[in-house]
Formats: sequence, C-alpha cells, structure tokens
Amino acid sequence: MLPTPQTSSNTPSNSPLTTVLDWDQSSFDSIKGTTFHVVTFGCQMNKHDSERIVGMLAALGSKQVHSIEESDIIIFVTCCVREAADIRLMGQVASLKNIPLRQNAPVRKRVVVIGGCIGQRDGDLLVEKLPHVDVVFGTFNLASMPRLIHETILQGGHHVEVLDEASTFPTDLPSERESRWSAWLPISIGCNNFCTYCIVPYVRGREKSRLLEDIIADAKALKADGVKEITLLGQNVNSYGRDLYGEPAFAKLLYAVADTGIERIRFATSHPKDLNDAVIRAFGELDNLMPALHLPVQSGSNRILKAMNRRYTREHYLSIIDKLRSVRPDIALSTDVIVGFPGETEEDFLQTYDLIEQVGYHQVFTFRYSKREGTPAARMEDSTPHDVIQERFERLVALVQDRAFEVNQVDKHAIVSVLVEGTSKRDNTILTGRSPKNQTVHAPIPEGLSINDLQGTIVPVQIEQARAWYLRGKVL
Repeated sequence: MLPTPQTSSNTPSNSPLTTVLDWDQSSFDSIKGTTFHVVTFGCQMNKHDSERIVGMLAALGSKQVHSIEESDIIIFVTCCVREAADIRLMGQVASLKNIPLRQNAPVRKRVVVIGGCIGQRDGDLLVEKLPHVDVVFGTFNLASMPRLIHETILQGGHHVEVLDEASTFPTDLPSERESRWSAWLPISIGCNNFCTYCIVPYVRGREKSRLLEDIIADAKALKADGVKEITLLGQNVNSYGRDLYGEPAFAKLLYAVADTGIERIRFATSHPKDLNDAVIRAFGELDNLMPALHLPVQSGSNRILKAMNRRYTREHYLSIIDKLRSVRPDIALSTDVIVGFPGETEEDFLQTYDLIEQVGYHQVFTFRYSKREGTPAARMEDSTPHDVIQERFERLVALVQDRAFEVNQVDKHAIVSVLVEGTSKRDNTILTGRSPKNQTVHAPIPEGLSINDLQGTIVPVQIEQARAWYLRGKVL
C-alpha cells in the first residue's frame, strides 16, 4: 500500500486552463474549417503532446493534413536538447515564406505556431528572429494554443504565452492517438536531476507525479478502447511518486498497470541512479512487462560521469545490467552516449568504448556533445579538436553497429510475437511491427490477407534473417 500523499500541491486539478472539453467551442469558430499540419521534434513526450494538439484542433473543427502545402495552420512541437533540432526548426520555419497558402483558405496568411521546449526557452525571441511566426507557447500551457491561434486569425500580430511552471496535467485535453493499438501514458512531468549538459529541467520544470489511481484509470480506459501496448512516460520514470508519496513508487505502479491485463507494457525514460531492485524484479515477475529497457549511460568514464552530474559510477551501472540479466536473461538493452563532452580524453572515450562493447546493446543512440547555453557544461572549457571528436564518434558508431548485429543473431530462427504496425515504407507487401524486445520486424503479408486484417494484431513470426537494426521472417 502506498503512503498517504504528503501534500496536495502537486495533485492535478481540473482547472479550465487544462481542458478544451469545458470550453464553449463557438468561442473558437475562426478555427472551424481550417486545415492544420503538425511537425514534431524530439522525445516521446513531444509525440504525445502532438497527439493532444491534433485532438484539440480536431475537436474545434479543423482538419489534419499531412503536408505543409495543404495547411492553413502549421504547428512545430520543438526540442532543444541538441543544437541540431534548433537548426532544423529555423530552416523549416524560414522556408515557409516560399510556400504559398492554398487556394480558398479561410485565413489571410498561414498561421505559424512554435510550441514545446524551444517555445519555453526562447519565448518572444522567436518572433524577433522569425517575424512570420504568429504564435508561441511553452511546455506548461499546451491548452492555450487554440485560443492563441484564434486570436491570431482574428487580430493578426504575434501572440506569445509562456508560463513559468505547470500546476496541472493536461490529461483532460482531447487526444488523437497516432495508433489505435498503442498509446503513450504520462505518469510524471519534469526532471530534478540537472545533468550538467541537459536543458530539460529548465524547460520542463521540476518533477511532478500524477496520482497512481488516475494513471490506472487511464490504463483501464485505454485497454477498453482496444489498446494492446502502453508506454509509461516521464523524464525520469524511476523516481515516479517521490513528490507525492515520499518515496519512489514506480515498481508499485508497474504491478498495478500489469494487473489491468494490458498485453504489453513499456516505459521511458529511466535514470540509472533511480533504477531500484523492485523495478528490476518486475522484469522477472510481470509477463506483460516487455523485455526491453532504455537505460542511458552517457559515458563509461567515472570522471566524465561526475562532470556530467549523473550521480552513479560505471561500476554501479554495470551491476544494474547484471541484475537485469539475472532476472530476465533475454532483456534487450538500449542506451544514449555522448561523445566529446568537455574535457573528454582518449582514455575517457576508450572507457566508454569498452563499456559499449561489454554490455552488448541492441541499440545505442550516439550523439556528439551539443553545447546548450544556460547549462553548467556550457561554461566548461574544452580544447579537443572537432576532428578528434568526429573520429571517436565514427569509431563508436562502427562498434555499435557491429555489436547490434551480433546480439540480434540470438533471435535468428526464433519465433517472436510481433505487434503489427503497418506496411514497410519501401514495400507495401511487407508488414512491419515490433517484437517484445522492441526490435523492428519485417515479414511478407501472408497470401489471402491484407494489412487491414493484421494491423494492430499480434502475430507469430519465425525469424529468418537478423540484421543490426531489424529482423526479417515469415508469419506462421
């Protein structure tokens, strides 16, 4: 049993700011009859925010389209974790000036909206840099977006609204899931870790957890709606509940979600310092908790980990891996690695290289260090030449690919359960889906069936070919 919540200050409320359902939709009649397109950068949380954006605008009579050319309203849901996302955003927004508005559009000009992390970070600066941007909102006021768009259509000009913190969760907002059979389920927002390279705590705020009973109610509703796979979302899911219950309650949440009978459970993202033995045991005890875990290591060097303020050591991280494999030998591991953190030496890099080689990840997301103004790491001096960092990066990428190929070979000739997502982008006669280990799996659509028959179902696939980034086989 969970302890009684220590305070009510973090408990979600039903504030009108968090729901479209209570709005008088006639107040936003300027949006009705428009078309909109959403461009999403970044993490799973942003993807879920985009689903809510689609839900809100659809509820107000706007139609989603899948190209900028068709859109009257374009919304960018942004990420500012790495500089590359900033550059992509600026380029795409700038290019809009060359794309004419569709004929007979009900608006005088295309409404350009920037929301999410860059909106939170830059606010008014965005309309100074990009004068044709009309609306800016942050991470804490998703529900404000329709009103801001409405005001822009009627009044013109720039409409910027960025709040300093979140007092509620946007759980009452309409949502249009990208998939009928899988769903994101947020359990917390924000992050308290303040890794020295990371801007997330500054744009997403401090950790706030949802009440366990509210999450379970959502899980039951999703299951009743035909969802087969739920991914629990948070910046650090392992610390879930500490603000409400005085101690982490993520393991209790996992067991409670498992009890709903949902077929597949996943979660993202985990911080190694908070991954406790109770959560590890869950991988060995819960059949519907999928044998896949994303556990960002960032570096294999204790010196660099300390400089990053990660608050664990290489030895502690490897002990977690050993514990996980002792309870679930087939678990598929993925991770994040930063190459070129300020002050990283060749010895530091080789320790990272060795760890990647030792663990044998199914997938590694490898990044060159990206300086983020406002973070402590941005003030750290580094004289390492760019070409040295690039050479290390390429060495690591080659290792990652080789090891991913090796660890996937264990599944060759195996029969795996695949949740069918759709067809291959390259060949509509080939289905694609996800294994329990979160591997991409391809297989020919069986004769006499169509993708409509298979989409959203779980089918057995015998694996005939195992590559670094996918498996291929035949449906049994």
